[in-house]
Amino acid sequence: MAQIQILIIDDETDVCTFFRRLLTRKGYGVVTASNEPEALRALGENSFNVAMVDLKLPDTDGLTLLQAIKARQPGCEVIIMTGYSTIKTAVTAMQLGAYEYLEKPFDDIGEIESLIEKAATHGLTALQGNDAREEWVEVAQGVGFLVGTSPAMRRLVSLAHKIATKNVTVLIQGNTGTGKEVLARFIHAASGRAGQPFIPVNCGALPENLLESELFGHEKGAFTGANQPRRGIFELANHGTLLLDEIGDASPQIQVKLLRVLETGEFMRVGGEKPIKTDVRVIAATNVDLEQAIREKTFREDLFYRLNVVRLEIPPLRSRTEDIPQLAEHFVRLFNPDLRISPPALRLLQGYGWPGNIRQLANVMRRAVVLCSDGTILPEHLGNTLLNGAAAACPSLPNGGEGGAVIPPERLLEQYGRSDALERLEADELKRMLDAVRVLETRLVAAMGGKGGVSPRRGLKETEEETIRRALEQCRWNITETAKVLGIGRNTLYRKIRQFNLLNP
Repeated sequence: MAQIQILIIDDETDVCTFFRRLLTRKGYGVVTASNEPEALRALGENSFNVAMVDLKLPDTDGLTLLQAIKARQPGCEVIIMTGYSTIKTAVTAMQLGAYEYLEKPFDDIGEIESLIEKAATHGLTALQGNDAREEWVEVAQGVGFLVGTSPAMRRLVSLAHKIATKNVTVLIQGNTGTGKEVLARFIHAASGRAGQPFIPVNCGALPENLLESELFGHEKGAFTGANQPRRGIFELANHGTLLLDEIGDASPQIQVKLLRVLETGEFMRVGGEKPIKTDVRVIAATNVDLEQAIREKTFREDLFYRLNVVRLEIPPLRSRTEDIPQLAEHFVRLFNPDLRISPPALRLLQGYGWPGNIRQLANVMRRAVVLCSDGTILPEHLGNTLLNGAAAACPSLPNGGEGGAVIPPERLLEQYGRSDALERLEADELKRMLDAVRVLETRLVAAMGGKGGVSPRRGLKETEEETIRRALEQCRWNITETAKVLGIGRNTLYRKIRQFNLLNP
């Protein structure tokens, strides 16, 4: 096996010397650079597996060098070296493609060696074209976090897993129902505090007077009914993780008290006189735009900066439609593992906008499981909300003639059947039209089924074959893209193509 090559970029001679000695003893090839010209020259003369880049350099910065390294040598994994005051920038570097960041000063030599080894292995695996099993998979499975295949979601979880081990405050933003608490539990489970308590508290669900007592506890006699001293959540969560959910709904008075705890690590019980120390990792979550709330003077700017050390934004379900089949099937397995979802129902699920996100999807699937009695969930089991919502979102398809007369099919084909007519439409118009046709097909099937003796439903094999053929045609026979659209693996797709004898025209 070829020797692993490491590039060290730091303007401090002592740091370069330290890494050269440490890594040479481990059998690595080491090249050092103290400025941008030296770094670019080294990149032009050598191929590297790992680059360790200082975030602050006299003639440039780590983010600029990160992008230069990735442009010249995409397979080189970059580790950013930073001080605590620049952790937010280091997280930005990871969002730009850095593998990890290290905080100065370097206290744990074993951690550094392990990190470099993992980065080198990850880079080699990627270069060889192998799909490496993500490090976070087992943790996600342990907390019931179904990540899906969406690239944006997988990047988010990868970043969350990396910052989980850092003792920094995290702000999770996302629409209602996107899974902010599940992500917070994942961060806790991936951190060094996993064996300690994880306590969520909804800042918008409790009145202000109760919230202060819940968070900080109270002394005996602090108020009417306080017959015994009581520990608050900050005490109960000591050494663990505290999720402040819906932090945007916290009152101004509570915001002041939270700011003090975050700044000093101390608080006082209601009615108390002695400060109490706490070691709690705080994760805040909100569906409110806190920066807009700051402009409207409803949220403290100084508290926002304390919470916003690392910000994770969960995408809405409508922007990760490739994950909908997997999520829907997951919920069906939870409620009734003997049921399956028909391809037309899956198409309808993927065509809906999901304003309530994953929580709404779970409720829809729970209802469908209750209504389904024949082993297969059909579109009519999903409810009128989805059918009407999909139809309303598809204005491109004519919905009736004069006086509500039925439009002859040949008229639709004449208007839209020519390829040149479709080529003139934008991509979003084509998608809306396709969604409308699918909704219309569902309603036609339901209407025909109600006519005496008519049984238009096809077998599962036929509908599956048609779904796969349509997906292949839409993706121009790109196997990778088609597999993502269908929510199945490439090997499964190849097997289905052979099974149904589907041929690329």
